[in-house]
Amino acid sequence: MIAEVAWLCFLFPFAGALLSPVLARIHPKLRDYGALFFSFLAAVCSLSFIPYLFNTSRLPIESAFVWLSQPIELKVGVLIDPVSIVMANVVAVISFIIMVYSLGYMRGSPSLTRWWMWMNMFIGSMLLLVLSNNLLFLFIGWKMVGLCSWGLIGFYQKDEKEYWIGGPPPTKYCAPSHAGLKALVVTSTGDVLMLGGILMMYFYSGTLNILELYETSPVWVPEMAKSSGMILLATVLFLAGPIGKSAQFPFHEWLPEAMTGPAPVSALIHAATMVKSGVYLIARFIPIFYYGYWVAGVGEASYFFIIIAWVGVITAFLAATQGMVALELKKALAFSTVSQIGYMMLALGVAGLTVSSLEGGFTSGMFHLVNHALFKACLFLCAGSVIHTAHSIYMNDMGAIRKYMPFTGIFMFIASLSLMGVPPLPGFWSKDAILLSCLETYNYPLFVLALITVVLTSFYTARFIGMIFYGRESENIKHLKQKGAHLGEAHRAMVVACGVLAVIIVVLGIFGLSLEHLLGEVFGYTLEQLHLPVEAVEHSMPHLLVPILSVISVGIGIVPAYLIYFSGKINPEGIVEKHAVMKVLHKFFWNRWYIDSFYYMFFVGGITRVYTFVPRYIEEPLDKVFHVILPSIPGRLSDLVKHTQLERGLLVSNLIYVLLFYIFVLLLILVVVMT
Repeated sequence: MIAEVAWLCFLFPFAGALLSPVLARIHPKLRDYGALFFSFLAAVCSLSFIPYLFNTSRLPIESAFVWLSQPIELKVGVLIDPVSIVMANVVAVISFIIMVYSLGYMRGSPSLTRWWMWMNMFIGSMLLLVLSNNLLFLFIGWKMVGLCSWGLIGFYQKDEKEYWIGGPPPTKYCAPSHAGLKALVVTSTGDVLMLGGILMMYFYSGTLNILELYETSPVWVPEMAKSSGMILLATVLFLAGPIGKSAQFPFHEWLPEAMTGPAPVSALIHAATMVKSGVYLIARFIPIFYYGYWVAGVGEASYFFIIIAWVGVITAFLAATQGMVALELKKALAFSTVSQIGYMMLALGVAGLTVSSLEGGFTSGMFHLVNHALFKACLFLCAGSVIHTAHSIYMNDMGAIRKYMPFTGIFMFIASLSLMGVPPLPGFWSKDAILLSCLETYNYPLFVLALITVVLTSFYTARFIGMIFYGRESENIKHLKQKGAHLGEAHRAMVVACGVLAVIIVVLGIFGLSLEHLLGEVFGYTLEQLHLPVEAVEHSMPHLLVPILSVISVGIGIVPAYLIYFSGKINPEGIVEKHAVMKVLHKFFWNRWYIDSFYYMFFVGGITRVYTFVPRYIEEPLDKVFHVILPSIPGRLSDLVKHTQLERGLLVSNLIYVLLFYIFVLLLILVVVMT
């Protein structure tokens, strides 16, 4: 029965997407609530999986049928195990809450039919990705997620200036259509490389089924290792996909521009769906590479974990520095998303650095995925309400609006505390587990960078809360008051959605430690069933050391942010102007480490130069040779022969014919030899 429910879980949203135009013809409200109903059904289906987490002996459950028998047998199916259960609930439940929020946020939009189609298609694609039992259909869901993100990021396809992001001048602006295309191009680059890695693994394993890949890894992994560098090459190619989809360095620059989409899109992409798909895929392949390194003794398999850990921690630090100076509210949250995904990657990376870190790293990474989905969805939805009220995307156009939006302020404050890692909220428990996993591997550079990022996270989080809800009212808010504009809470559906997420965050924080232990037992049992050497961690230092350092780091970040953005005792502009180093750092972080500028200069500018160089110096000369010079040769030869016949007579003419014939034969021989 549960297998049939898994099929329905991703089929319901697809049905909702297909029926939206039909329901729209009957009545707009039927279309709106119909779309919401299908996403609700998907959420109910995913919730029905949860009891199986308390009875893991019945897992995994697989249901499949033969879809293709020639030239290879390929089955279409679903896989229900602890990883897919956790991911399906994150996707379906949070997506449903976002759909409820959309009822208020998108009210009155002339493109609502297209909106509901894209949203349900997005949800269905992500559920197909996480529930698929084989890599082919996982990849189909993967690509459909990318396609839907293009449609939703560029939803305002007419590129009206009110939907542009970026600025203020001289910083460039970005239109929705450009942002959607950027996301599609960058993520598709990683997808193509990932497909190459998947095909390499298929060549050696002979299967695309995930469970069969696990079961046959003792055979195909050592066989693959016989070709030196093959596993390393497959690893690098494969990781390009998750790194691109989850916006990790160096494929992270598409995500800040994705803020051109409506606020529910930002919540959907940055909290529940797209950026989580890369983390999910990494978690899926950890057993294979862990077996290769720690059981089969294949040294090259260790690069899977080394690359992921360092990419994660570098991305976490890099994005946090950019979040410290961002002026756009949603872009500050976008940088935060990139950084927090980096924490998840770091945790999954350290899971394979020692034998004893597998369970701890795996559990902490997946636990932070769940927590981040909740508090970041709440933050983005609250941000949409704030922007809706302030009529501006810039935080310096807000200020002291907590008296106008008290409920939104409370909900956003709760989510922000969880993001910072303030106990006892869930962000504290998962971040503490990640830091502990790093420390237990004795990889101190990773631990120090992750701890520094905690400081930066606390600073930029307190900064945007202070700029929005505290301090002085901006000139923009004063102007809106004078005009008599509505300064208050958003639509009821929007407030309820944010409130529900905030309540779940608080409840999860209260039971956070118990949930962490439950996930540890569930994932530990699953990994043991795959015959992996799961060893208990022997803590070489007091467990209290990490939470103490974590709380101190949070405090170090909050104090300066409070003095600057809450109490107003320190002028941030004065600090930047007075100190040359601060000015340089601010400019460096504001320009996103110049990485985005370099990409535009090298790739976009390079391609532009190529397509102007090629016509002028290659196509035009070749066109002249083949269409002007070569066609004129027979005519000129004929004229030469006629001239020779008139001047020298028939004998000379015949000699020229013979000479031309020999030249032709010689050229023909040369062409054959050279080819």
